[in-house]
Amino acid sequence: MRFIHIADVHLGAVPDKNKAWSEKRKKEIVDTFEKLIYLVKEEEPDILFIAGDLFHRQPLLRELKEINYLFTRIPKTRVFIIAGNHDYIHRDSYYRNFEWNENVFFFKSEEIESIYLPELNTEIYGASYYDRENTKAIYDNIQIKDENHINILLAHGGDERHVPINAHMLMLSGFDYVALGHIHKPGSIGAPDSRIKYSGALEPLDINDLGEHGFIRGEITEKKFFTEFVPFAARKYIEIKAELNMDMTFAELRHRIKAEIERNGREHLYRILITGSHDEVMQVSVEDIEALGNIARLEDKSVPDYQYDKLIKENGDNLLSRYLKYFLEDGRELSDIEKKALDYGVRALLLGE
Repeated sequence: MRFIHIADVHLGAVPDKNKAWSEKRKKEIVDTFEKLIYLVKEEEPDILFIAGDLFHRQPLLRELKEINYLFTRIPKTRVFIIAGNHDYIHRDSYYRNFEWNENVFFFKSEEIESIYLPELNTEIYGASYYDRENTKAIYDNIQIKDENHINILLAHGGDERHVPINAHMLMLSGFDYVALGHIHKPGSIGAPDSRIKYSGALEPLDINDLGEHGFIRGEITEKKFFTEFVPFAARKYIEIKAELNMDMTFAELRHRIKAEIERNGREHLYRILITGSHDEVMQVSVEDIEALGNIARLEDKSVPDYQYDKLIKENGDNLLSRYLKYFLEDGRELSDIEKKALDYGVRALLLGE
């Protein structure tokens, strides 16, 4: 049995709202899903698993019809879907009564149920969300019906508010493969060769979704178990760390960040983290750095290396000198909050910020 496992497509999501690229990213999420369907049509795996959150919110009827049309393009592949915490089945959900194409199997129950495919000797277990949160550990005590089948669990969750998962119990459950969704980073529960895997989001959705995103391709027979992660996303979020020192100028900092962006690719999205200490007169220009590319987040955690004793002597009894003495005169150790207040205040008084 050959399969492709995806999750957390989040159709309808608008990543990085109010950024110049946000609407384009919304379309890219749809485009990547359609591209995956074309790949499925070409490769003709037996099953496509969609482990929850196909949509970012409640799907409209026209959206279900559009997706269902795509599934008609892959008639030789069976599609198994569960609803996740974002596209859960609420009281008025179109999921409840929608008529899917004959190759699509949608798990409508919030209790674990299974579907057996005799021609593949494969039984697929799954359950859908009926609310934004589900704190029941519904995967802990699943009993497979026949150990001679290829048994697959289609699941969504893994934290205390979204179906907690006991890794040990799941490993002992006897499933040949557990296709997980909810966590956007691809990976395994347990050892890297574990059969319990998150495919991760098909496309990254925010700055926390660093690294590669895509899907899992696999094959299971009586004698063979194989899976591989396939990068497939149009873009990725990349973190660039820049550490300042006393000799570095802003021009050098900007040049280093620009070089990293050009090395990784200007089409990608970046989180910039600036640390270290710098000369007291140096200023980091947020606008100049954001102009370098698709900067989703810029965090400046650098601190100026002020010579406080020198500043007190040079400023006599003016406001800056009195401000410094207020914090430093008694020689005590400052708390982190006080250190920040001191740095911000000195910067404001020196630079007029």
